[in-house]
Amino acid sequence: MQRRQFIRLLGSAAVWPLAAHAQQPEQMRRIGILMNRAANDAEGQARLAAFRQALEQLGWSEGRNVRIDLRWGEDKFDLEHKYAAELVALAPDVILASGTMSVAALQALSRTLPIVFAAVADPVGAGFVESLARPGGNATGFMLYEYSLGGKLLELLTQIAPGVTRVAVLRDPTNPALLATFGAVRGAAHLLGVEVSAIDTRDADEIQLGVTAFARSANSGLIVMPGARASVHGPLIITLAARYKLPAIYPFRSHTIGGGLISYGPDFVEPFRPAAGYADRILKGEKPADLPVQAATKYELVINLKTAKTLGITVPNTLIGRADEVIE
Repeated sequence: MQRRQFIRLLGSAAVWPLAAHAQQPEQMRRIGILMNRAANDAEGQARLAAFRQALEQLGWSEGRNVRIDLRWGEDKFDLEHKYAAELVALAPDVILASGTMSVAALQALSRTLPIVFAAVADPVGAGFVESLARPGGNATGFMLYEYSLGGKLLELLTQIAPGVTRVAVLRDPTNPALLATFGAVRGAAHLLGVEVSAIDTRDADEIQLGVTAFARSANSGLIVMPGARASVHGPLIITLAARYKLPAIYPFRSHTIGGGLISYGPDFVEPFRPAAGYADRILKGEKPADLPVQAATKYELVINLKTAKTLGITVPNTLIGRADEVIE
């Protein structure tokens, strides 16, 4: 073999491993997602889309360097635990958990697998983290609201319906986060001179009986506390409020879109964007224990003027001016 040919072959042999190495695919990471909504739920799809879009903006492309395994738990105990077991068995690098029940199901199976949560009301009270500033375990993320939300709901209800002197708070008695929120309502009620009582929302019959009995007295109004049951029973509560001419304030925009008078609460989609940021940081080596839990910073005020007119309520212009959305 001539010397020139030998040098060319030697050079090619040296370059080939470098080229082959450069063509190696990126390391595939794995993210599990356990959503607490049904697969056909528009709100759930919006939350998922926000998370995926934020992931892509951070350089994570599904099929190229990340694989996503998705399950829809529908806020049903059996489904949540079944799908939590499936996801844990896949041993992902991190799991996004939407809702309190999803996190509980996952932590019942693993206290080491990294979890980023969103749409959770009380992560400390639920035992998911040691504290908001220092989670200390395998989970961190974004909580829904500060407990002072309860006082704000009462304040807004009395502004849109100044004649209200009695308020029933519709709450899920099994949700520990709502105890503190109900306490905030009672604290505000003392200052505003409003009488407060509670109606439990374990099932439709309990709601119907409670609201019907409460509506017998004049100058009454309703506060609907946030939570899964507020979503499930929202249409029934809206129907009862209309039937008995009760001014009511709700925690979700969807309630006002569906005919409720007024709603005030966090943007439930927005936290899923920074949740992607936490997932990105964990994939790059950080630990959930060191990432502080953050509360929602964006709240939406929505007013339905059609419903106000039906109830004979004239909404103050100052309140309309503060609204993020007005339905006419």
